[in-house]
Amino acid sequence: MDTDGKPRKRNIEAVDDRTVTTMMEQLQVGYVSTVAATAGCSVEVVGKDVFGVDVQFIRPGRNHLEQESLLFAQLKCTTLVVPDRDEKSFRYRFSKREYFEGLSVVRSYPKKILIVMTVPLVQREWTEVLRGGLLVKRECYWTHLAGATSELVKPTIDIPTENVFDAQALVDILDRQDRGESLAG
Repeated sequence: MDTDGKPRKRNIEAVDDRTVTTMMEQLQVGYVSTVAATAGCSVEVVGKDVFGVDVQFIRPGRNHLEQESLLFAQLKCTTLVVPDRDEKSFRYRFSKREYFEGLSVVRSYPKKILIVMTVPLVQREWTEVLRGGLLVKRECYWTHLAGATSELVKPTIDIPTENVFDAQALVDILDRQDRGESLAG
């Protein structure tokens, strides 16, 4: 339901309208879990969304004496955007200001990133089984918003198309964080 009590208009051709939002979340958790496993990390779903964190990535230390790395992420999944990889960025609009505000807080450790997944309008087209594997039809992109500002009730941000969230990106993000470097740019 919308805030005015009317049924929400969907732009998606769902398998079951009652569960489509939950399935979008499940698809994205599956994607980031697969990326984390490939990067040698574990991912844990945060069950209560109290502080804008949906998952945390944990990379073990190189030995039992070295501290592990931890990274928080907020997950968003949308059918409203189809990124053009020939463009430098695409626009994403938050549905609630509080989601943006939680990501814009400057944190010392662990850092918090936004991961946005775009999916096709037709739910049955989100994945495809190919000979030898499963293809997820769209990718996730990440950005770091610490220190960002906006006066809008529903802030819109630019997400660089070069920031594809894959195993190498996760390793690079964790390495930069561990060295105390900025995750922006």
